[in-house]
Order: sequence, then C-alpha cells, then structure tokens
Amino acid sequence: MKPYLLLMALVALDIWATRFVSRSTLPPRVRGLLITFVWMVPLLGAWIAVSQSRTPKVPKAPDPPPDREPAPGELSLPVMPPFSIAENLLDGQGFPILDWKKLADWSASAPTPEQASAAIELGRRAWLLHMRESLSEYAHLLETGEAWVLSSYEPKVALAAARFVATARQRISGVLDGVARFPAGSRSILVVFDNQDQYYRYVTNYYPEEGEFAFSSGIFVDPGCPHFVTVLDDLATIEPVIAHEMTHSALAYLGLPRWLDEGIAVSTEQQVSMSHRYPSAQIELMNKHREFWNTERMQEFWSGESFHRTDDGNSLSYDLARSIVALTGREWPTFTKFVLAAKRADAGAAAAMTALNLDLGELAAAALRLPRRADWSPNPSAWRGPVS
Repeated sequence: MKPYLLLMALVALDIWATRFVSRSTLPPRVRGLLITFVWMVPLLGAWIAVSQSRTPKVPKAPDPPPDREPAPGELSLPVMPPFSIAENLLDGQGFPILDWKKLADWSASAPTPEQASAAIELGRRAWLLHMRESLSEYAHLLETGEAWVLSSYEPKVALAAARFVATARQRISGVLDGVARFPAGSRSILVVFDNQDQYYRYVTNYYPEEGEFAFSSGIFVDPGCPHFVTVLDDLATIEPVIAHEMTHSALAYLGLPRWLDEGIAVSTEQQVSMSHRYPSAQIELMNKHREFWNTERMQEFWSGESFHRTDDGNSLSYDLARSIVALTGREWPTFTKFVLAAKRADAGAAAAMTALNLDLGELAAAALRLPRRADWSPNPSAWRGPVS
C-alpha cells in the first residue's frame, strides 16, 4: 500500500473513533481524554478508546428480582437511638453517599464493641440498598458470610463473584503473611456498575476536582466504608481487578508509598488470579522502560505522580513497581520488615536502607537491568506533586 493511502486510512479510522467516543455516555472529561489518545497514538489509541467507550455485553437477570427489599430510611438497634439514613445521604454525582462519620458517631453510642460493629454493618448494608436503587432495576445485593456483591449479574454469577472474593481474601492473607490485614468479622464489599458512565461518575467522587487521572477498570476507596468497585464484565476479566483492589484494602492500614502499594498489588494479583505475561510482550515492555525513564520521571515515580499519567508512563509505573517488589520480595521476612517500616514521605528510602541495606535508586536501575544511577534515588525536595 502506498504511504499516502495508509495515512488516509489512519485518519479515517481516527475520525470514526472520535465520533464513536463523542456519542458515548461517558462523562465529558473522560471522552476528552479518550479522543486525545486517539490522535496521539495511531491505531492503538483508536482501539483502546473505542473499547473503553463500548458497554460490555454480559448476561443480566431476565426480570427484576422479585420481592425487592426496600432501602431503609432509618436504622434502629436495642438501647440505641434511631439513625436516619435519609437525612445523612449526600448526592455524589447521582449516587447516594452516606455520611460515614455520622454513622461512626451513632455506632459509638452502642454499649458494647459487638453492638457497635453490628451498627456499622447495618449502616453499610442500608447504604448498599440505596446504591442498588441508583444502578438499575436489575441490580440486587447478594450477601454471604464474607462478602456483599452489589451488581446486575445473574444470581449464579453474583454468587461466583462472592466466592472468588472469599477465596481471594484467603489467598491474599497467605501470600502476604504478616503484612495483609482484613478487619476481623467485616465483609468485603464489591460494587459492580452496569457501564463505564456509571463507574466514572461514581469514582470522580474520590478524585481531585483538578488535574489528570488515568483510565482504570477498578478502584479501592475508603471514605469510611472500605469497598472496591468495577464495571460489569465477564468474571474472568474482573477477577484480577478484584484481587488487585482487595490487596489495596488489605494494605490500607499501612499508608504505604504509592509505588510499593501498587507493586505489591500487581504482584499479588498475578499470584491470586493466575494472570501472567508473555515473554515477547515483556521484551517489548523493557524497551519502553529504557526509553521512558529519566531523572525527572523517576522522581515522579517515587512521589506517586507518575501513576496518574495518561500516557505510557502510567502502565510503565505499575510494571516498574512490580519489578522492584519482585527483586526485594525474595527474602520474605526481610521484605516484611521493609514494608512495615516504609513511609510515604521518603518513598520508603530510609526503610530500604535499614531493612534491606539497599538504595531504592539502585533497585530501580537493577529492575530495568541498567547501570547504577545515583540521581534515581528518591529526592523528596524535587517532588512537584502530592505524596500519594
């Protein structure tokens, strides 16, 4: 094919992809980012943008669930004053957000710790029933001893998702022995949105009002009620997402540097959900790493800023984090000491020297099979973005 014909074909594809994204129901901010990606990355950008804009086709229950339990307007427990759910629901982009501080204050009036925990669980369940009303007529809340799953999945599929949550919880506790911590007696909460529009509208409640954010297929949030959210899809697709976000929830109490938190999550996700990489893809990825990282971008990595990039730097940050964790996690007792001591303020540099006797800049270079780079060590004074 002649070069000018190939160029015309690419332009035509980008125009079609731009129109496709523009007509989608995604939030304007997300549509704008996708359209930018279409024109910045030929062919691949169009494919990614269209796939992100297309609502996945997954089986739903043929009819709305019968005998739908109404969402409560008030909670009551013995020897405790009633708690108004309706008066403590906030509007979060069209979704109900419970005032979790008010719920915690109400639970504190319980005479025993057990009753206080029961009050919190009752409040979380009530919130999920209100969330159900904002999803669709097909949405239902499935409850097991280990999990709540709010989704429009067929009952059997929802139960399989709940069972995977329980299995993942056990596996994560085993893989991250001495590090992972799930609150005793509490259930994991999984909210599965029907489409990308719902998902992005909800997660924007937990993003800053300004700045860029990368596309995602799942996220763990803890506004006072730890839960993880994703988009309706085949279970084989969302199981790695569940494993990844559950790892974040198990590590949340530590307040880890972003790179370490993500590195452990990616590594654990691959072990728990049995996901893997192909050697040819890994070779191509290593070449991208070596072209991308420099002194300035490495400081973005340590501060956590690079994980918010909307270009290749986003995926490369996750992969570099995984690679460093793979290097340092071989001696588990020593790695555990490092994780428990790592602080966000210096990206874990002091803990690495104390527990591992290693410099993080040298570790990053080693993970990329590059010579030592003294200017790659964490330098908080050079960080421009917030430590996250």
